Amino acid sequence: MHKRWIAMTALAAALAAGGAAATLMNGAGATFPNPMYSKWFNDYKKLHGDVQINYQPLGSGAGVQQVTAATVDFGASDMPMTDMQIQEFQQKRGRGILHFPTVLGADVPAYNVPGVTGSLNFTPEALAGIFLGKIVKWNDAELAKANPGVKLPAADIVVIHRSDGSGTTFIWVDYLCKVSKEWESKVGRGTSVNWPVGLGEKGNDGVSGRLKQVPNSVGYVELIYAIQNKVAYGKVKNQAGDFVQADLASVTAAAAGAAQKMPEDFRVSITNAPGKGAYPISSFTWLLIPDKIDDPAKKKAITDFLAWMLKDGQGMTQALSYSPLPKEVVTREEKAIAKIK
Repeated sequence: MHKRWIAMTALAAALAAGGAAATLMNGAGATFPNPMYSKWFNDYKKLHGDVQINYQPLGSGAGVQQVTAATVDFGASDMPMTDMQIQEFQQKRGRGILHFPTVLGADVPAYNVPGVTGSLNFTPEALAGIFLGKIVKWNDAELAKANPGVKLPAADIVVIHRSDGSGTTFIWVDYLCKVSKEWESKVGRGTSVNWPVGLGEKGNDGVSGRLKQVPNSVGYVELIYAIQNKVAYGKVKNQAGDFVQADLASVTAAAAGAAQKMPEDFRVSITNAPGKGAYPISSFTWLLIPDKIDDPAKKKAITDFLAWMLKDGQGMTQALSYSPLPKEVVTREEKAIAKIK
């Protein structure tokens, strides 16, 4: 009887363990929002022990590739998929793909200039000139006139950029295309471009790390990476002619006009946004989710997570230097969840 009781208990435990097995969701993509996603997925797991969301920050290019190849359940990108990429997804997967904006963030010009303290001012002309390889010294007239009273060295500028397919890169070059006809014609936009000058590093962490190591360097990273890695970053002159630092208010201001004009599929660019207080290198970032999910448990897991992210998750953004979505966008996204079948 005792042995039988032990056997029954073991069977019950096994059945209970089987019943409690977590629904596993795998995602990959953008590094730009990774600090936010890490917190969200971790906190959501604490609330819903039956759901495990794993995320690999491999870059936006990898996010698009992997969700298209069905090696992950969802992708993530700071660049909306192009019409061609969406068509390729539909052909390969036999279904559509949906874009869900998650947070707002900012690319910042980050730098390491020995002897220079405080926040440098960057004009659009200076940023385009530096990354085109036309402005090569820190004391160039374009930089000097924007920073009166700052003793800029006659040192060579070392440019650091991303080497991987990157949404952070897309945001940066999308902005440069809007403020520089030369950049638009010679280099253009994309998650990867043929850089006229500079050293490549993988991920926002890689660029931040190289900036700290290399004197007189400049690069671009998402705001939270500059803050967490204690890398100096500058203000950027916006359309209104003001030098604006990236923060909650200025990134929110950049999105203000986009909320009303947001297309139905949520694919929109807000770089170089108008408005006195708008930070000009701001962007939404998106989760890329198939519009048909065959596994009912996975469909429930992702739709429930999206609803939580749009409600409770938005209250966590400010602590990690991201800006929450405009209320109008949240309302529209909550309705769009129903498109996942």
